Amino acid sequence: MAVFHFLKLSLILNLLSNTNFGLWHGTNTSKGVGIYPPTCDRIECPAYDVIEVGNGYDIRLYNSTVWMSTSAIQDISFVKATRTGFLQLFEYIQGKNSYNKKIEMTAPVITEVLPSDGPFCESSFAISFYVPKENQENPPPAQGLHVKRWKPTYSAVRQFGGFVKIRILERKLLH
Repeated sequence: MAVFHFLKLSLILNLLSNTNFGLWHGTNTSKGVGIYPPTCDRIECPAYDVIEVGNGYDIRLYNSTVWMSTSAIQDISFVKATRTGFLQLFEYIQGKNSYNKKIEMTAPVITEVLPSDGPFCESSFAISFYVPKENQENPPPAQGLHVKRWKPTYSAVRQFGGFVKIRILERKLLH
């Protein structure tokens, strides 16, 4: 279970990227040094405190938060499963929910992976969207989606520019 949480958190934090391995300074911590990805200047992100700044990484404490998540998606492709789940969440924020309410986009959208036992077996993927503060108390329900409530969570974060690249093996298997 610890490995699963590590994979989930490392994926979240890899998606919060920077263009030059540098750090952005803000005021999001009681220690006086906060670090924000540029995305969080434009859209809402979960709050956190920076516990320690190391050589190329941060230790962060993310506060309790609510996420909207897909049901498990079985696939051999990280890319296809993430795309499928993201489209479900995109429809949700566009108003395809029980309240027919549009919801603001936030960051990050994360993919949790429960790996399969073999290289050619389907893994289980769940894609989650950070629910905006405005909707944290009562997120609109939706068919095929469920609420996940996180307790305060420590994460090691390394930020980098660009996008996460999938392994070449996956690309070859899909073509």
